[in-house]
Amino acid sequence: MANFQNEFTYKKYAEQGKEEEFDRLFDDAVGNVKSEVLGKRFPLYINGKEIYAGEELIENSPIDGTLVGRFQKGTREHAKDAIASARTAFSSWAGMDYRERVKIFRNATEIFRKHKFALAAILSIENGKTRHESVGEVDEAIDLINYYATEIERNRGFVRRSKLEASEAKAYEKFKSAHIGFQGALSGEERITVAMKPYGVFGVIAPFNFPVSISTGMCVGALITGNTVVFKPSSTDNMTMLTGLEIYRFLKEAGIPDGVMNFVTGPGSEVGDELAANEGVSGIAFTGSRAVGMGMIKNSYGLGMQKIFIVEMGGKNPAIVTKHANLDDAVTGIAGSAFGFSAQKCSACSRVYVQESVKEEFVSKLIDKLRSMKIGNPLNKDVFIGPLISAKALERYKAAVNEARSAGSVLYGGNAVSAGLNGAYVEPTLVDIEHSHKLVHEELFVPILMIDTFKKFDEAVRKANDTEYGLTAGLYSKSRKEINEFVRGIEAGVIYINRRAGATTGAVVGFHPFVGWKGSGLTGKGTGSRLYLTQFLREQSQAIVK
Repeated sequence: MANFQNEFTYKKYAEQGKEEEFDRLFDDAVGNVKSEVLGKRFPLYINGKEIYAGEELIENSPIDGTLVGRFQKGTREHAKDAIASARTAFSSWAGMDYRERVKIFRNATEIFRKHKFALAAILSIENGKTRHESVGEVDEAIDLINYYATEIERNRGFVRRSKLEASEAKAYEKFKSAHIGFQGALSGEERITVAMKPYGVFGVIAPFNFPVSISTGMCVGALITGNTVVFKPSSTDNMTMLTGLEIYRFLKEAGIPDGVMNFVTGPGSEVGDELAANEGVSGIAFTGSRAVGMGMIKNSYGLGMQKIFIVEMGGKNPAIVTKHANLDDAVTGIAGSAFGFSAQKCSACSRVYVQESVKEEFVSKLIDKLRSMKIGNPLNKDVFIGPLISAKALERYKAAVNEARSAGSVLYGGNAVSAGLNGAYVEPTLVDIEHSHKLVHEELFVPILMIDTFKKFDEAVRKANDTEYGLTAGLYSKSRKEINEFVRGIEAGVIYINRRAGATTGAVVGFHPFVGWKGSGLTGKGTGSRLYLTQFLREQSQAIVK
């Protein structure tokens, strides 16, 4: 069994003093993608065959409107065909020895590595991430594949065997007239196998913001455990279909048989709804908004179905800064988590509660940090904040800023930026506003950080927990008492304390299970953890009398 090791591409280049080579590889990949990949017509893939629909979806880059590609507008009928294909392929795929499936996914990691910078370049063009974010996301996808392969090997395919000893012959003869069917009834020796078995077809519905790592993680989680998949990347307002197609192609190249994984682009109202409502789909793996996730669950159960839902549904993530904090670390960690990728992350820090006595100093340091963040084309290496994903996101940003100006105080930012590109660029924005205001409680998915104060630490924890979500949370304090109180009382699945790398973002596969509590998830089990794969499996107890 191979040992799991994280990819950490940039870290390795930096430690060897090869940052220039890292940048060159990314820049070369961008050039190749622009000249050789973008602007083409791309199909659906059902049962391994290219399928073209009657209508197309036009995807443009949020950076400058460049044509990414023309994709197929899949319909319910395409979704039904893909589900039928996946159902047909299920028996043989589920019956394959887990070690053979592991070989396929070990192959996949090498293919992802080979095309790492090309895939990262597509990702940056497609959703506006910086090079460091994009390469880091491809690394995370590779980590997830390797980690899940390692876990299924470590657990021997999630099969365990035991034995229930036979009764002594004399005792058996003496009591053979006793009633049967109760615990402890006499029998011969039983050989017992407890096997975790796949459910069937999973619909994988992916988000725009992490279209490589989250899509890969959900697909591989379903596939490596023996399920088959119909994969729908983000295909409507926030389109990231080309990265989804690359993931499909990489996994097919690695050895996934026809029909085991199917790629269908199309609107959620057709393709997504069919996956949620079709009786041939056993489960849904979904990452996206709480409204959409709960809507699918409600519709499915309302139709009397018992689908498995493995979902992550957003966050409204707080950070607490006390008078015992290292303010420089707090500012760095909070700024990075609040404004990286223009806050278009479910784990983005959107609320900060600062102790009154250090608020002025904290705000001053934070504004200095925000002034240093360059806004513009994320393909340029010195840019930190790229575009919002769409015009609708820009409208949401403007509406929230206007609301903040009327209900609180905009301490920094609040304006659209002319970056000389045909995209939606905005300033990172800091808003001083009362905790009770609706902006503090609604997930906005735009770069606006709300700040409020507290006097006593228990007040800060109470405010931090006052949300329907429970994804990530951060604390900056050197007080052991406050740290202990935070760990005991905070209602979030992922917590970081005094973390300069990120107050609420930056989970590392194999170290930080990424799990949502409360309205952020359902199962209480997270990606990149030892418990994740078990969600795609059901137990069967097998007893055979010798």
